Parts: sequence; structure tokens; C-alpha cells
Amino acid sequence: MIQRLFLTLALSLALLASPALAQDRGRVEQAFQRWLEQTVWPMARRDGVSRRVFDAAFSGVTLNWDLPDLVPPGSKQSVPRRQRQAEFGAPSNYFNRNSIDGATSVGRQMARRHHAVLAATERATGVPGRILLAIWGRESGYGQVPIRHDAFQVLGTKGFMSTRAAYFTDELIAALVIADQGHVAPRAMKSSWAGALGQPQFMPSNFLRYAADGNGDGRQDIWGSEADTIASIGNYLARHGWQTGHDWGFEVIVPPQVSCTLEGRDQGRTVADWTAMGIQRVGAKPFPASELRGTGFLLMPAGRNGPAFLVTPNFYVLKDYNMSDLYALFVGHIGDRIQYGMGDFIGRWGDVGKMYRSDIAAMQRGLEAMGHDVGGADGLPGFKTRRSIGRWQEKTGQRATCFPEPGMKAALGR
Repeated sequence: MIQRLFLTLALSLALLASPALAQDRGRVEQAFQRWLEQTVWPMARRDGVSRRVFDAAFSGVTLNWDLPDLVPPGSKQSVPRRQRQAEFGAPSNYFNRNSIDGATSVGRQMARRHHAVLAATERATGVPGRILLAIWGRESGYGQVPIRHDAFQVLGTKGFMSTRAAYFTDELIAALVIADQGHVAPRAMKSSWAGALGQPQFMPSNFLRYAADGNGDGRQDIWGSEADTIASIGNYLARHGWQTGHDWGFEVIVPPQVSCTLEGRDQGRTVADWTAMGIQRVGAKPFPASELRGTGFLLMPAGRNGPAFLVTPNFYVLKDYNMSDLYALFVGHIGDRIQYGMGDFIGRWGDVGKMYRSDIAAMQRGLEAMGHDVGGADGLPGFKTRRSIGRWQEKTGQRATCFPEPGMKAALGR
């Protein structure tokens, strides 16, 4: 067995080092350079980018073959990328002890250190400082997580040969405009592997729309300026509809008579109406009077296997920053811990078990065949999938849990 493993490894290495593969990649690299000159430069010039900035941005830049979702010219399949088995983790993993405690403790330090700019941004945008801090912490560890990728290499590679080439080409042009406007030198423009820039992790087009000057120096430096980072996050949320004077949401107790299938942004009702149905805030706390006539939405990220929440429209503004329910929930929770000293959720995350995304996708296809809207068979149990499971459970005489379980695959899988 060991000999066979070593033989397989040796053959793989030999293929990677083969002259034919090297020649193929060499031809693709040449095509990349032609694409930069013949396609990207005319687009950049049209948007006012100087030749000097263009040349500086791509000086020495070659393709990054380690990025995901690459489709080289003439190929029908993406370049394989080594990754872990596609397993859907329990929602509780998002709220692991180290992440929560680290984001909270450092966030409190940052709240003291940046009190003035946080207060100024809150006055200007209406977004609470605790929310600004929580997003900053989640995106870049309050600026402490190194951002090392060359933005022009990442965006150039993805614009030239990725599954979303048109999108990344547009973002590449936006990055060139940023450099041409003098916000950052081309070689200093650092991004994530996905092309997101700086401490707030803005895509270049979002930088051009929402980046703000928080320290009054006339620049929007989201790489080196904490003040600009905080102001930019606030501007983004305000421009996406943050409602001043309202919270993001509250942990609640959902009694058995209230179905978990009522979850979702499309099933909102006033907080007062939810209260009349029997939903209570944890700890027997009253809902703020300012929220009672506002719209609330039921959120149960693990169905009946975890804590439940009534969230406000501001929760969905947080989701505009990152489309994950768990991301928005994490940000709101960390903000509350930073400012109010709140502890863990009262509801406990149950052991929902580990499942492969392919198994969940099979269940989703089965539910779709029954006429349910699951939001797409992507292997991720979003709220449409969760409540579809609950509706199927109720229709078949089961107790609705609104969350996929391994035992459901035989009945639902396709």
C-alpha cells in the first residue's frame, strides 16, 4: 500500500513538472499578457486610467494558478484545487469559543482606542459603533490579519480565466481607477484571494461607491487607516438602508405552537404580533417599545436544534455586507457583547451531525420535485430549505424540526 501511494505521488509530481504542461501554461501566460493589452487597457483608458498607472499595476504580474474556479482558455473544466471534503458544518462552528472571545476582547480595546472616530461615524451614519467594530473584527481581525495577495494578480487572473470572468474584469477596471485616483500605489494594493480590498474587505467597485475619509486627510485609505476603515463600513451600511434607532434583532423563545416554517424575510409581521403568538424575548426581557410596531422576522439557523431570533430589517442590511445568515448573526452578537457585556446565547446549539453538501443537495432536489422552493440545490440549508423541510415534516405527520438530518436522505434524496 505504501509503495503504491509513493508511486502515485511520484506520477503526480512528474505530470505537474512535464514539459507539455509547462508549455501549455506558457501559452496561457502569453495569452494573458495579450488580453491585458488588447482588452483590459482599452477598457481602463476609457475610464480615464493613465498608461503609467496601468503599466505599474501589471509590472511583473503573472497568473496565479493556485486560485479557485479557474477555467483556462480552451478548457471546459476548472483547474482542480486541493481542498477538504465538501462537508456542511454545524452552525455552532461559526460561534466557536476562540472566535467569540477574541472578537469581543479585542473589540472592547478598539472601542476605547477609537472612541472619537466611532462616535463621529455613528453621528454621521446612524450605525452604532458596536456594529462597526464587529464587522471590522470579522473581516480583518481589527486590521491585525495580514492581507498579502497582490490585488492586480488576483483580479487579473480571475478576470482572464475564472467562472465569473466578466464580473472580475469589471472589478479589475475598478481597481485600476482606484490606483489612478491616488488612493493607494498599485504595488501596495493588497487583497484577499477573492480580490476584496483592505481592512473592511471591499470589492473595488464597492470601494469606489462607499469608501470614506474618516481622518480628514483627503484620502480613503482602507489598508492603513483605522479611521477610514471605520467610516467606510459605516457609510456602506447607511447607504444600504440602516435604520437609525433600531436594533438588529433579539434572541427569543419560540413555543411549540409556533411553527418553525414561519421563518424567513418574506414572512415578516410586527414584533407585537409575534409577541401575541407567544414568542418571548429570552430572560423574560420586554422588547423595546420602539420595536413593537416595527417588522420582525423569525430566524432559526439550526431549526429547532438551536437558538431562535426575531430580527429587524437592520439584520438584512448586515446581510448586504455578507449574504450569510450566520455572518450577520455573528456580527450582531459580537457587537452586543462588546457594548453591553452580553453572554452566550441562551438557546444551545444541538448536535445536528456532520453531513456532506452533496447529501443536502440531494434532499433539496427531492423537495424541489415535490414543489418546494428551497432556494436552489446548493447543499447549504438556508432558510428556504429549512422551512421546506419543516413543511414536508408537517405534511407527513412528523414533528417539524426545520433542519436536514442524515435519516432524511432516504426519503428525500434524489
